[in-house]
Amino acid sequence: MFKHILVPTDGSELSQEAVIWTVSFAREAGARITFLCAVPSFPTMYLGPGAIFSDEAARLYHENAESAAREILAGAAVLALEAGVECSRQVISSDRPYEVIVNAAAQNGCDLICMASHGRRGASALLLGSETQKVLTHSYIPVLVHRTRVSR
Repeated sequence: MFKHILVPTDGSELSQEAVIWTVSFAREAGARITFLCAVPSFPTMYLGPGAIFSDEAARLYHENAESAAREILAGAAVLALEAGVECSRQVISSDRPYEVIVNAAAQNGCDLICMASHGRRGASALLLGSETQKVLTHSYIPVLVHRTRVSR
């Protein structure tokens, strides 16, 4: 049924559980996976005349953030390859992860997005927002939300 699954991950424990579950699902379905890590941009208000940080700080931030993202994706790729699942990896810098996720799914020809949800409820969900919720409302392809039982 599904042939190409996009799996956004941020390296969190919940996200890692979604990666593990999706690798198993993809193996059973005969699907391939694109793992995606969206790296937040360096705050632009700190650059330019009167800046608090230098261009060097922005460069170092991007190098470190992209290196961390590549490390997260490498771990996910190892799991996929060990399971015999074909995969690719993408790191994209953006302040709107949900847009990156929806666009990456379309650009890669994915037919499913599988991602974790941190399960925030009530006021914290309203104040903090939810990238998963935003993907659900903006995606034109199915979104499978992986939730785990977390004691709170």
